[in-house]
Amino acid sequence: MIEKVNLIKESFEKDALNINDMKTLNDIKIQYLGKQGKVTELSKSMKDVANEDKKEFGMLVNSIRTLVTDTLESKRQELELKSLNDKLSNEKIDITLPATNIPSGAPNILEKVVEDMENLFMSMGYDVIEGPEVEEDLYNFELLNLPKGHPARDSQDTFYLEGDKILLRSHTSPVQARVMLEAKGEKPIRMVCPGKTYRRDDDDATHSHQFMQIEGLLIDEKATLSDLKGTFDVAAKHLFGEDCVTRFRPSYYPFTEPSVETDISCFACKGKGCAICKNTGWITISGAGVVNPKVLQMCGYDPKKWHGFAFGFGLERVAMLKYGINDLRAFYLTDLRQNKPFDRKEDK
Repeated sequence: MIEKVNLIKESFEKDALNINDMKTLNDIKIQYLGKQGKVTELSKSMKDVANEDKKEFGMLVNSIRTLVTDTLESKRQELELKSLNDKLSNEKIDITLPATNIPSGAPNILEKVVEDMENLFMSMGYDVIEGPEVEEDLYNFELLNLPKGHPARDSQDTFYLEGDKILLRSHTSPVQARVMLEAKGEKPIRMVCPGKTYRRDDDDATHSHQFMQIEGLLIDEKATLSDLKGTFDVAAKHLFGEDCVTRFRPSYYPFTEPSVETDISCFACKGKGCAICKNTGWITISGAGVVNPKVLQMCGYDPKKWHGFAFGFGLERVAMLKYGINDLRAFYLTDLRQNKPFDRKEDK
């Protein structure tokens, strides 16, 4: 048996000299270590060895198995290294060729405007507050001086969910009412509330049943209309450039008195008149006014002591003007071909 082990060892050492590729290596591995391999057959013949010789024979079998295994592993590493070196020397990459253009996403323009305006008002000391989109009639209308039967309710064409008590909010003003009630008329308020709002409207290039607003409220003992004008002027210049000129025009909203519409000078024609401003030189971008004393009183504030102003921007309108987008529906499309013209535009 010892002679047989030595013969197998000599045979393997000769065969190992001929290993020049992975196929030969695998064939030799099967030949010696496979189920019917020579070393495997030696292990199976252990049962035929006398008991006194089993230990010595077992050591010989283990030594030749280790020799075969280590030699084949060493050869495998040599062949893999040789293959790698051959590839490195024969294969070349032309790094001057243009790279593959991989499209990447960008923040939605509407979200970008929201974040921009939030950051602006936070820098002015305002808190950003959120509220429920499913709202009560009490907060959406009644506390804002819009009692049942008020004609302004018709103009908002509200989505009612449960009778006339629960609805989808038609503006973000109910958040202001909630904050005022929580304050119990005891402290100043400086807040903005961005979010989705809902009204019955046709879906076209300039209207949608769902749209976004950002409304602001400031209540203090000495807040005036001139403070509102200064705040709007800062916001307009931030959005449309330092050369932007602003103006107020009288208007009417039930929750403010006096009420104004806020205009900016047309950034396209610089006030000369064009299609964007309908040849007026001015563009209306928001509504605002001094908080109506009735609203202050219903929300727990003494109108003889406290004063305030409120304003509201339609975010889609601001974004469309700022980035030259002529179809409101583009903000909600998932077709990258449609979004490509404006998804990388920088702030003007």
